[in-house]
Amino acid sequence: MATSPELFDTLTQKLQPLPASSAKNPLRLFVCGPTVYNYLHIGNGRTYLVFDSFVKYLRASGIDVFYLQNITNVDDKIIIQAERSKETPEAIAKKYEEAYLKNMKELGVTAVTKYAPATEFIPQIVDQVERLLEKGHVYKTDDGYYFDLATFPDYGKLAHRTISQAEDGVTRIDESVKKKNRGDFCVWKFSKPGEPIWKTRLGDGRPGWHIEDTAISEHFFGPQYDIHGAGVDLKFPHHEAEIAQEESVSGKKPFVTIWMHVGSLTVSGKKMSKSLGNFITINDFLAKHSAEVLRLMSLSNHYRSPLDYTEEAVQAYEQSWKNIIEFVEKLQFAEKHSKLVSEKDISESEKEMADLKERFFGHLHRDFGTPQALAEIFSCMSSVQPNTWKLSKGEAKTYRQGIGELYGTLGFTLPKQTIPAKVTALVKDREAARKHQQFVQSDELRKQINGLGYNLDDTPFGPFVRPR
Repeated sequence: MATSPELFDTLTQKLQPLPASSAKNPLRLFVCGPTVYNYLHIGNGRTYLVFDSFVKYLRASGIDVFYLQNITNVDDKIIIQAERSKETPEAIAKKYEEAYLKNMKELGVTAVTKYAPATEFIPQIVDQVERLLEKGHVYKTDDGYYFDLATFPDYGKLAHRTISQAEDGVTRIDESVKKKNRGDFCVWKFSKPGEPIWKTRLGDGRPGWHIEDTAISEHFFGPQYDIHGAGVDLKFPHHEAEIAQEESVSGKKPFVTIWMHVGSLTVSGKKMSKSLGNFITINDFLAKHSAEVLRLMSLSNHYRSPLDYTEEAVQAYEQSWKNIIEFVEKLQFAEKHSKLVSEKDISESEKEMADLKERFFGHLHRDFGTPQALAEIFSCMSSVQPNTWKLSKGEAKTYRQGIGELYGTLGFTLPKQTIPAKVTALVKDREAARKHQQFVQSDELRKQINGLGYNLDDTPFGPFVRPR
């Protein structure tokens, strides 16, 4: 297993060691944020959970990280949504940016160092366009300024396309009869009536989509930095455009040391689409399931692999998460009530946890192998589970702390269950009935406890109660 972190680089198609970093020079990670024109879906959620877990793992490994994420709050999609809803583009952007940040909080995404909304960096965007113009990479038309693909022969290298193949890519590439090349993209658009507008030396207008990312990353990180991440759907043409812009304006290569792309998410084998009725927002998901279930589903599959979302799979992960919580609570119960004390057993359990931690981080070090890392924890849980009620206080504490720490490394939060007073009172009455051998009453009280949504196990340490 890898002893130091390595990542698969999309550009070179090889595992690459993470660039050196320190407290004074932290690892620089930029992740493409959302275009805030609608509520985010679970595919977006998967991407942001992956990077949140990735950064938390790096920090747990002793690596300082500056995690920068832009927010596209001025864009054609926002303008179109504003026209449909008869609101201003600014109101739409504000509404959905707030919804996005709320979703991130609900999902436990807390690793981002800095969110950078595009509209706060207009001077930097204008400056970069002007420098590209001076170097002959950008030309002016009646509707804006366009990047000339003919000036950057490397266009297509990230997606491993030839320049002619790359020229065919026009997804979110602006249409204009004035363009020199079919794939040329707009870096500054002259605003139409009713659209957001900034009065600049370039003319009254607004940024193109691609230029904001490089202007923002250059502002914080300079012309070159360590890791650029996003969903695989942004690899082409968005990331190709970023490479073209930054390498052209700075003259330095490579723009990014490692490109990290998260696989696509489908629903029951099909791409999410509102017309198909399979579009699941993060809000839809959280109305039925815990945020930790989406994190567990996301990390149980390798980040580069496609993930197919089905209701059956969600239910399975829901049950897995309940099993994890129950296991940790049993350890806590044993730690609190066990009368057994054994220094030898504690020493052996500490060694077992140390070995588990080494294997766990070894898998993460090799291209963030979360499925294998989680499998190591599950294997340990399976071996400990049958002997839970035979553990000493020290053993139970060692396992509880060790396993809890590893889950925490990936951003999981293990909730503390609170048993309602009514259930606690019924458990106490049942224990009294059992003590007096009133088994009919005891069984009836158990049924009442079950009816309130709780299970009860009789253990050598007393009654263990947990939610069903």
